[in-house]
Amino acid sequence: MTDYPMRAKVAMVAGGGGELGRATAVNLANRGLTVVAVDRNERGLHELPDSIVREVADPTDPHTAKSLVDRVAADVGPPGILVNTVGVFHPGDVLSTTPEELHLMFGVNLGTALWLSQAVAPHMQRAGSGAIVHVTARPALDPTGGMAAYSVSKAALAHLTQILDVEFRSHGIRVNAVAPQLLDTAANRAALPAEAMANAVAPEAIAEVIAFLVSDAAAPVSGAILPAYGA
Repeated sequence: MTDYPMRAKVAMVAGGGGELGRATAVNLANRGLTVVAVDRNERGLHELPDSIVREVADPTDPHTAKSLVDRVAADVGPPGILVNTVGVFHPGDVLSTTPEELHLMFGVNLGTALWLSQAVAPHMQRAGSGAIVHVTARPALDPTGGMAAYSVSKAALAHLTQILDVEFRSHGIRVNAVAPQLLDTAANRAALPAEAMANAVAPEAIAEVIAFLVSDAAAPVSGAILPAYGA
C-alpha cells in the first residue's frame, strides 16, 4: 500500500456494505483516518473491522443525507472526505427501458451523489478543504449497447462530478470520479461467464485509486473522471 499524505481526519464511505465500499473503508482506515461506513445493508457493514464506525442508513434517500452527515459531524467529526460507491445496475437496451428502471437508475446512480455532496459541502466549506470521489463507470464515457438507462445515469454522474468541481473548487473542495469497467466481485462472478471476468479489476485496486484521489498527493487533481478499466 502506497503511503499517501492525508490532511483529512474523518472520511465517510457511502455504500460501505458492498465489496468496493468495504475495500475503500478498510484502505482509508489503514491510513489512520477515522472512517464512517454508511449502508442500508447491515450484514455487509458487519464484515468491516470494529475500528470502522458503521451507520445503518439509506444514502439514496434525499431526506436522509443531510441529517446523516450532520449526525456524523456531531458524533465523530466533520467529514473531510466523502467517497460515494453507491450504484445499481440493470441491463436493458433502449427499446426495453421502462420508466421505473430509468427512475431507479437516476435516483440511485445520480441522486445519491447529489444529495451526499450537498450534505457534506457546508462542513468542508467551513474547514476550507475537502475531497469527494464518486464512482461512475466506463459506459458513462464509452457508449455501450444493452445498458441504456445505466449508461445514461452514469454519464450524468460523470457530468455532475465536473459541475461540482466547478462550483466547489473555490471553497477548497476537490471533486473527482473513478470509472471502473468491471469489478471482480462475488455477484459479478456468479452472474457473468469466466471470459467476461478476465479483465475484471479487484475492488482493492480501485480502493487504492480512490485513496490517491482523496489524498494530499492528488491536490492538483479536480474535475477528473479517471478510467480504471483493467488490463
